[in-house]
Amino acid sequence: MGEGFQALDIILFAALAAFLVFRLRSVLGRRTGHERRPPNDPLGRQEKDRTSDDNVIELPDRGDRDNPDTSAEASFEEQDSDDPVSAGLTQIRIADPDFDAAQFRAGAESAFEMVVQGFANGDTGTLRNLLNDEVFDNFASAIKQREDAGDTLETTVIGIKSSNIIEARLDGRMAFLVIKFVSEQINVTRNSDGAVIDGDPNHVATVTDLWTFARNTRARDPNWTLVETRSPN
Repeated sequence: MGEGFQALDIILFAALAAFLVFRLRSVLGRRTGHERRPPNDPLGRQEKDRTSDDNVIELPDRGDRDNPDTSAEASFEEQDSDDPVSAGLTQIRIADPDFDAAQFRAGAESAFEMVVQGFANGDTGTLRNLLNDEVFDNFASAIKQREDAGDTLETTVIGIKSSNIIEARLDGRMAFLVIKFVSEQINVTRNSDGAVIDGDPNHVATVTDLWTFARNTRARDPNWTLVETRSPN
């Protein structure tokens, strides 16, 4: 009998040990969702360092925008090939492999603010670097007329609500891109006495502009130039 009970004890202890090993393995092998992801895990990777692209208007760093609009940042490869804008962007990319639509758009936004502010401040030096001869002459003439009258223009760009490439074409070596800017601005014109003669310093206006930029794709100069400004109407 003693030997029988001893054998039974051995069997029970072995079964208990096997059960404990099974439970231990099941716990160690279970993922709880709090494990540290490996460096190459797509869910845990860090954003890649962005490299600069010379094929945009060279402007000083203006910092990151809060909550930037990304509605037009999709590359043209992702757009419908039957779309005229996409087709035009493709032609430009073939002529200039370094062209990047999203980076151009970001540079154009910075140029927009600099041109609008430069015009208000009468800063022809800044405007000279961003405009072609015809547009510069028009801006310079308007600035001179304003200064001769003793008037001053105060402009504050609150922000750019959207900027979308609505036209793209390649004419020989020249690439043309039209961007529709929708921005919020405060514009006030004062006379020599400081009295408001146009605009409202307390009113934020929504302004829509269509700007055309151009660049010779064969030129060594990577800068785009503003060649036309107009309103939708």
